[in-house]
Amino acid sequence: MAITASSKPSKSEPEVRTAAGVLRGVREAAFRGDREPDSADLSAFPGGREAGLAVFRGIPFAEAPVGALRFAAPQPVRGWDGVRPAVVYGPPPPQSGVFGTAQDTTCSDDWLTVNVWTPEPDPAAGLPVMVWIPGGGYAMGDSSLPEYDAGHLAGSGAVVVTLNYRLGIEGFAQIDGAPANRGLLDQVAALQWVRENIRMFGGDPDRVTIFGQSAGGGSVAALLAMPRAAGLFRRAVAQSVPGTFFSPELAADIAAACAAELGVRPTVSGLSAVAPARLPDAGDAIFAEMVQRRERWGQITHRPIPFAPVVDGDVLPSTPWQALADGAARDVELLVGHTRDEHRLFSLIDGVLGQVTPEQTETALRMLAPGPDGARRYRKAFPAATDEELYELVNADWLFRMPSLHLADAQLAGGGQAHLYELTWPAPGLDGALGACHGLDVPLVFGNLSSGRPAMLIGDPPSPAAKSLSAQIRSAWTAFAAHGDPGWRPYDTTHRLAQLFDTPSTVTRYPEETSRLLWQNHTFPALPLLT
Repeated sequence: MAITASSKPSKSEPEVRTAAGVLRGVREAAFRGDREPDSADLSAFPGGREAGLAVFRGIPFAEAPVGALRFAAPQPVRGWDGVRPAVVYGPPPPQSGVFGTAQDTTCSDDWLTVNVWTPEPDPAAGLPVMVWIPGGGYAMGDSSLPEYDAGHLAGSGAVVVTLNYRLGIEGFAQIDGAPANRGLLDQVAALQWVRENIRMFGGDPDRVTIFGQSAGGGSVAALLAMPRAAGLFRRAVAQSVPGTFFSPELAADIAAACAAELGVRPTVSGLSAVAPARLPDAGDAIFAEMVQRRERWGQITHRPIPFAPVVDGDVLPSTPWQALADGAARDVELLVGHTRDEHRLFSLIDGVLGQVTPEQTETALRMLAPGPDGARRYRKAFPAATDEELYELVNADWLFRMPSLHLADAQLAGGGQAHLYELTWPAPGLDGALGACHGLDVPLVFGNLSSGRPAMLIGDPPSPAAKSLSAQIRSAWTAFAAHGDPGWRPYDTTHRLAQLFDTPSTVTRYPEETSRLLWQNHTFPALPLLT
């Protein structure tokens, strides 16, 4: 691959030599503390710490997974001659449009790229490294979203990497002739790229922290359990971990339904005949009709979830909870938690927020509560709760809250250490209707509060309280990445201390004790095919 610089670089344009070739990035203002950047942040150009951040976007970490590489494990990227510009994000992978995700079918197929923000691209800098894995139900996700701009985090003294990975059918469908969990294998390939190259960007390859939210948090949990990922990171932050991991039988049945929607067989040869941009439409069609397959697919039809990591016995030998309890990640320091009101955002999307019926509550309790008498036990445990409150509780507990808590418990059982948190600060946007909802932690972690979706939740302009809370959370995450201590005592099964992020924040006993007791004997197994 020959890529040649079109002009001589100016002194302010940072260059880094990677194993594949030389990259040229850009200088951008550093976001320091909770202050937005201005022209003064760039006044010291060219060069030096005070010139802001060096940013490199759209760096390929693997070959494009198309043609002969379609549905294959990621392959090492070929090198290039000359200087490769790294100033724009790579294209997003094909993804679901169920929530209005735009698809550009004319763009490049180089989906497997990373982006790097660094305060100092000096091999001697030895800075902690944070690698972000985007969420989106394993069907959506794009590292170029404005809320994932890492200027605030990198401005705190870390090298931050964000990545893309294959989604939906391309990344997670169980396809005859293809390796399982190709999206997870992409993440491993990105971490291998970090291991090989991050020192040249100023990062310490022995101080890598992976972090992610929702499906990104589930990916973090999976990576903790994957032998292929062992040794590629030292610490992990798992935010709102979903409990949905599929058995091979369930995943294969869903893949067969998707292939039938396209009129092909669920094999590499069959699906390779379909253009990548068309595959998400099949996944979306299955998403829309999942309730019709309830007797066959069970719980995932209640909160439609057509894709998830597959416990295939090879790429992912067991569920994260079983793997951690067996000691698979005892040498990895873990920070894990969730938001208090995880499900309210989905109730808003579904159009049932404030309108949940007793019948909907009973269905949710019957399908999701653990044990044969789970519905009765939930009503007894929360005697004052309304139907809507019970609906929100059991959905939140099943999908995110208890899987996250159980990950901490499993880590302790396997001889490791964990820190636990819960975000309880209620989002002021939409008249406060969403509370501490799913996804609220993302803008607070990245510090991007003032545009797009974050502004809808947090309010525009963000309040001083929101800015202060964001700075506190960023400080905890970057401190954990630097030395393993986010600022509060580790979790244990005697005191069960957790950091509650709020205004003010406190450290106290984990507050969801009633739910914990209801779920304490649940194991979060791989979800089965029922008939």
